[in-house]
Amino acid sequence: MENIYFIIVGVLFFLAIAILIVGVSNDAVNFLVSAIGSRAGTYTIIMIMASLGVLVGSIFSDGMMEVARKGIFYSEKFNFENLIYIFLAVMLTNVVLLDFFNTFGFPTSTTVSLVFGLLGAAVAISMIIVIKEGGNVQEYINTGKALAIIGGILFSVVIAFIAGAFIQWIARIIFSFKYEKAYKYFGAIWGAIAITAITFFMFIKGFKNSVFEDAPIIKWIMEHKINVLIYSFIGWTLIFQFLISFFKTNILKIIVLVGTFALAMAFAGNDLVNFIGVPLAGLTAFELFEAGKDMTGMSGAVHVNPIFLIISGIIMIITLWTSKKARSVTDTSVNLSRQNSGYERFGSSQVSRAIVRWAISTGSILNKIIPNKITEKINDRFIFVSYPPNEDPPAFDLIRASVILVVSSVLIALATSYKLPLSTTYVTFMVTMGASLSDRAWGRESAVYRITGVISVISGWFFTAFVAFTVAFIIGLIIYFGGTFAIGIFVALDLFLIYKSGLLHKKRVKKEYEELKKFKEEQELSEKDLFDIASIKILQQISFIDKFLTNSFNFFKNQDRKELKKTFKLAIEIKKAAKELKHNIFNTVQMLKADYLLSAQYYVQIIDALRDVSNAVSFLGEKLYIHIDNNHEIFSEKQLLSIENLMKQLSEYIKECVNTLEYKKFNSINYLRDLRNNILKDIEIVKKQQLQLIQKDQTDVINSELFLTILAEYKNITLYIVRIVKAQRKFYLSGKQTMQKLENEKE
Repeated sequence: MENIYFIIVGVLFFLAIAILIVGVSNDAVNFLVSAIGSRAGTYTIIMIMASLGVLVGSIFSDGMMEVARKGIFYSEKFNFENLIYIFLAVMLTNVVLLDFFNTFGFPTSTTVSLVFGLLGAAVAISMIIVIKEGGNVQEYINTGKALAIIGGILFSVVIAFIAGAFIQWIARIIFSFKYEKAYKYFGAIWGAIAITAITFFMFIKGFKNSVFEDAPIIKWIMEHKINVLIYSFIGWTLIFQFLISFFKTNILKIIVLVGTFALAMAFAGNDLVNFIGVPLAGLTAFELFEAGKDMTGMSGAVHVNPIFLIISGIIMIITLWTSKKARSVTDTSVNLSRQNSGYERFGSSQVSRAIVRWAISTGSILNKIIPNKITEKINDRFIFVSYPPNEDPPAFDLIRASVILVVSSVLIALATSYKLPLSTTYVTFMVTMGASLSDRAWGRESAVYRITGVISVISGWFFTAFVAFTVAFIIGLIIYFGGTFAIGIFVALDLFLIYKSGLLHKKRVKKEYEELKKFKEEQELSEKDLFDIASIKILQQISFIDKFLTNSFNFFKNQDRKELKKTFKLAIEIKKAAKELKHNIFNTVQMLKADYLLSAQYYVQIIDALRDVSNAVSFLGEKLYIHIDNNHEIFSEKQLLSIENLMKQLSEYIKECVNTLEYKKFNSINYLRDLRNNILKDIEIVKKQQLQLIQKDQTDVINSELFLTILAEYKNITLYIVRIVKAQRKFYLSGKQTMQKLENEKE
């Protein structure tokens, strides 16, 4: 039996390596977002600073390890077998849960995953014990401590957001976006405050409860910490002022890089318990079991062998350098906090719109109360310095990056010193969002989308808590009754799910990379090539429409629900592609010279018409699929024949449009008009016939509704496509004339 338990402890440590990898992939966003977003240094330098911080922080994490074994439940009241089941359930749950969030690029909380996983598994096992032996579940669960931890995590979210917003507002009032002038006078003091704060909370607070707490030098620092802070502030002020005055050094980059080190250190110091705390607790329980002791020893003081901490730090560093999922999670936070506008990943929601409306009305009231002169002076400090259209700007500047890093690291380190396992993800993310809001990065053109993104991420946190508790609860019950067989099945299932998520993430990243590469290549094209870009996109979409009309009708006629659903999904993809083109109009038009302004107007018309036709196709696909999915009767033979004839006419018409566009045969526009008019005339005839059937009560409501919808969308598609051809002709001729004019002027 002992051999089986030894293997189970080995499985725990195997899962510990897995969760170190997926955990760092998720939490890397905490300390990388500021340096990467502000481009404080090269990627290599940023990663080196983060790696050093992770290594140092892992050594200081000893004091947090007790949370895994006695922070949520009374471990001494369980026997060894029950404890092992609890620990296994937690690890099996967290590995897959965190990897799931990483795959889709969402930052979630490893602390919440740990706490609620422990809670769910402990409740499951304690319920079994209570059923067998009697008693009360509350006797086994440390309810007070669990609620304190959960409350602290939620409270830290509010504090982090407010602190980030307030400190960023003060910093921007002092420096503004044109901070070069104020930087000469206040930069050294700002830097000294930042480094001193980091010194206090990273080292003075960080050494507390660490394995180095009893070292003579640390004792001396603790006894003279006030003097250390004063001398640190004075010393850094003088050093930074010297660097600014004589070497023109940008000390903000130094602050951000040091802050990256500090936040990485805070992350490792606070969050390492989330990754290896449970396996180490399992090892301690096994040692007590082997010695023939009960689990009372689990409630004693926790001292971890530094070798485990160092090895964990090394694994995290390797993951940090190699994980592609870490970059995906980081991208989400950077995009939500960036200063410049552009394509938004998230849409709007009713909640975000309500929040924006409330903010606007509140702002209006404050503007009436605050004197105009004060308001104008404050607004002057928040005037954003825009970058040239052809330049790729950082997501935000170094002032905001330094605020995010310092405030986040201070809050996290303060909690660590009091052994409070708050969520570093929650804190850093909310500080980042608070600073972004205060910095007016969320303008009226982007606020609803950014708020929706934040709400989505926060919702993911609650989802993490619910899933961690529920899944750990279920797994705990299953492995209790299923034993080693169930454990083997779950380990294999975890490995399979991680493998599949890796393939899914690889596919997502490849798609996003290709889209980004394509977008950047298009931004580098000259004006004369813009026509070719539009032509390619138009031909792609119109050719798809022809294929869609034929396939959708045939699948509908044959009641092939599966294939009709695939066709409908393709229509949605085309709609998304047209939407992205619409969003990118701003950047495309900025790229054009003033001489091509008329061409830009026609380009906008083309994109608008493409958007309209893609909406019509998507709407038609949805209606056809819903009709078949609901098992409604299809049309009569006469109705099907009418639709088929119209579809064939429309297909011929689309092919002629494609031919006109592809070979620039714009002199055939009159022929296209004739085809269009014939289709519209036939649509009206068929529509009249259907209305007669309705009047004679020879058809039902659902049948008529879909039939008339098809006719309406066929009509829309016919009109939109000829509009595209007309706009493309004007676009081509306008560009050609402008190019000829510029060539003549050169001569």
